[in-house]
Amino acid sequence: MHADLLGLGAVLLIAGLVARGARRVGLPSVPCYMLVGILLGPGTPGPALVEHPEDLALIASLGLVLLLFHLGVEFPLEQVIGGGRRLLLAAVCYIGLNVSAGLLFGLALGWGGAEALVIAGALGISSSAIATKLLIELRRLANAETPVVLGIIVIEDLFLAFYLALLSPVLSDAASPLELAREIAVSFGFLALLLVVARYGARAVGRLIGSREDELLAVVAVGLVVFVAGLSEELGVSDAIGALMIGLVVSRTRYHERVERLVLPLRDVLAAVFFVSFGLAIDVADLGPVLVPALLAVCVTLATNVGAGVVAARLFGFNQRGAANIGLTILARGEFSLILVTLALAADLDNRLGPFVALYVLILAVLSPLLASQSRYLARVMPDAVLRSNWRYVREETTTTSCTHLDQVRITDTEQRACEECRRLGTDWVQLRLCVTCGHVGCCDDSPHRHARAHAADARHPIIQSAEPGEDWRYCLVDDTLVRAPLGSPRK
Repeated sequence: MHADLLGLGAVLLIAGLVARGARRVGLPSVPCYMLVGILLGPGTPGPALVEHPEDLALIASLGLVLLLFHLGVEFPLEQVIGGGRRLLLAAVCYIGLNVSAGLLFGLALGWGGAEALVIAGALGISSSAIATKLLIELRRLANAETPVVLGIIVIEDLFLAFYLALLSPVLSDAASPLELAREIAVSFGFLALLLVVARYGARAVGRLIGSREDELLAVVAVGLVVFVAGLSEELGVSDAIGALMIGLVVSRTRYHERVERLVLPLRDVLAAVFFVSFGLAIDVADLGPVLVPALLAVCVTLATNVGAGVVAARLFGFNQRGAANIGLTILARGEFSLILVTLALAADLDNRLGPFVALYVLILAVLSPLLASQSRYLARVMPDAVLRSNWRYVREETTTTSCTHLDQVRITDTEQRACEECRRLGTDWVQLRLCVTCGHVGCCDDSPHRHARAHAADARHPIIQSAEPGEDWRYCLVDDTLVRAPLGSPRK
């Protein structure tokens, strides 16, 4: 027992330290946990801190259950309802394009029909955790397209529940079409029952778990979710569905904020065990044969995401920059892909699914932050014809409100081609910005010191203009919007 504790503690400690280092360079933690598990597992030459990954199965299952429970607790149902038809249509187009492409890709691999369904879900559902983190780190929460991005990933979460309800009977290997139909009916019936409880029984559930003491509230809430997850598994339905849906029930009670806060640390630790144990089960020798399929899957996902971003941008009247931001922000795949493939491996499907999804998730986890941060380059090559904006210059616009400081535009050109503050510090800059009030030239927000924004704050000069050759767009840092001159008036 002491050896098992020593190995588990060591691998979690290393995984946490690696994830902390990765966060500093903008990479998510999920692939770090997986990578540490792969490198320190029995399938990789060298020391194996955990010789028998199957010993962690119960703890990993608890991590999976709490991950989906917490997702249900924080599910913003009102946001989905308030998003309207356009948001629902954008999400349906995104999910439809990605899942359909994933299904066709899975069938083309020839690994089997059930395997193709798993691949469709793994390629079709993005990582909400990584996407949200990117929006925060790239400072895009105020962008016009951000509510669409958040709406899509929220509806994806809801879609996951129905997809799991469909997938579980398929993975059960029913003996006949009639038995398969019965299992699908049971799965969706259980899902419908929990939806009814969420709608009409939230008060009773609140009385069941409610307590003034945080300790007792946490114990009863976790006991409830584990019980419902186990019950759903006994009925032949995935435990993931039960966990997700009971989370949705708890979200309708008056205790949901406290439960969310109390369960979060436990979820993070046990979810880390889930991701690490997934990596521990991967034999590094199995990654080579699936390298080409994983790279092709990444290309398919990139193409469908960009296409879905264009569709969403057309629906909401966004420009090229909005389309690029939508498509590349929700490019990463993570926890949901691993959940699906874990269920598939437990059902004894093709063993290549594990290393294939692991490699696919790892590649996208690295590519997604890099591509999302450079979305402006994709926007520049998008032709105007693919979108419906009435504005000819649309490539850098991200918000739609009007600027109220046009009276401060006095200087519109400069001969200066350097950031003097950066030059004095001996550092480099990315691009230059011109203060249209006083003519100061400083480095942009992508530069280390962001001198243009610092000058605007100190001097209270709100509007900057690009000082790059061939660009003349202006941005108001106070109103947080691209500056537009009044219709019919010439540009100064």
